[in-house]
Amino acid sequence: MNKTASSVWTECLSFIQDNIKQQAFKTWFEPIKPIKLSGEALTIQVPSKFFYEWLEEHYIKLLRVALVKQLGEDAKLIYDVRMENNYSSNNPHTVKFPSSNRNPIKAQGVTVPIDFDKRELKNPFIIPGIQKVKIESQLNPNYNFKSFVEGDSNRLARSAGMAVANKPGGTSFNPLLIYGGVGLGKTHIAHAIGVEIKDKYPDKTVLYISSEKFTQQYIDSVKGNTRNDFIHFYQMIDVLIIDDVQFLSGKTGTQDVFFHIFNHLHQNGKQVILTSDKAPVDMQDIEQRLLSRFKWGLSAELQAPDYETRVSILENKLYRDGVEMPKEIVEYIAKHIKSNVRELEGVLISMIAQASFNRKEFTLSLTKQIVDKFVKNTKREVSIEYIQKIVSSYFELDVATLQSKTRKRHIVQARQLAMYFAKRMTKASLASIGSQIGKRDHATVLHACKTVDNLTETDKQFRRYVDDITKKLTF
Repeated sequence: MNKTASSVWTECLSFIQDNIKQQAFKTWFEPIKPIKLSGEALTIQVPSKFFYEWLEEHYIKLLRVALVKQLGEDAKLIYDVRMENNYSSNNPHTVKFPSSNRNPIKAQGVTVPIDFDKRELKNPFIIPGIQKVKIESQLNPNYNFKSFVEGDSNRLARSAGMAVANKPGGTSFNPLLIYGGVGLGKTHIAHAIGVEIKDKYPDKTVLYISSEKFTQQYIDSVKGNTRNDFIHFYQMIDVLIIDDVQFLSGKTGTQDVFFHIFNHLHQNGKQVILTSDKAPVDMQDIEQRLLSRFKWGLSAELQAPDYETRVSILENKLYRDGVEMPKEIVEYIAKHIKSNVRELEGVLISMIAQASFNRKEFTLSLTKQIVDKFVKNTKREVSIEYIQKIVSSYFELDVATLQSKTRKRHIVQARQLAMYFAKRMTKASLASIGSQIGKRDHATVLHACKTVDNLTETDKQFRRYVDDITKKLTF
């Protein structure tokens, strides 16, 4: 039987699956596609550059053994890496990398005479007047990877976080930007990376800080005429974690100083970790040079957890708190609290408090009572699909016409309204809204929102459209 790329890779996968944990196999090997077999060279497609780097770093020996079994001692592996396309083409370009199983380059030794003309050789990177001080990391040890439950909604961010923790500053995820909605675990995972690094590398200086505190420190340094000391202090950090980086928007001075700190850290192989409630493409009033740096590494999104993950989160929390709760109650909470992890844990804390203070049993009626308070306070989010249906119906169009390329004025206005309401009433990114409403880019969505705002102020008829559709979507 003639060997094909698929048959060779299937046999390799069978061997690999027997030699690694199921979760690692699912994360790092299932997404790979065999592309081509040419003699002893097998080409496989991997989803991104960091995927290729991770395989080369952690699984190259296993891949080598598997391939040799199938193709002999001269077996070669070539990675076909899908690269992110910055243009509005549907076909991302690919780059081929041959596998290189070689040892890292050793550090170069430089000999300097002990007595160099009796003068002291000064290191230009040592800053006079600044000592290497002990810095409190401000990390919460309870926010660690053990207490962070993995699921499909957060697997990429968690895996990338683990990679950074194992090799801070030494992966292509620098900076690592973790973004997502409220209460999905951005702060937890940022702390977890810091905690893991401190465990593995006690000598590394790790600092966690919120962007508001960073801004306040910068303002104080300007007032006290100590701006240079502020910059030098942050340039000494090995791993800098900045939470809620979107709050730097509009703060030109803080952005400018952060730009210089970021450049210094990045060029010196230090690790930068950022969290945000928006993707880089959706951040407004942040300088372009800073935004481009946010995109240098990996932007990993945290999404709302699915049902199975929500159950796992609840069970994990109960286990850590030493509390037993009937399965049906755990499942009821997981079915009804869908928006975020923080609310899930909030319901559990309320349940435990009610049961212990009022000496009540965990019952379904008590659960419904508490869950109702959380669900009622959670604003219902409509889908982009539903918004398109309502807007199309209002203008007596079908959804396909709304999404079409036509430039007729009334259809363009309907499309712009759909984009406007999608931005206002959903948590979707501009890029996601554009792709779902006629495969437009994020700039088109931004333009649509500005146009609707302008027309609402200047055109009475258009304002009525906005009010009518708002009522239909709200009620």
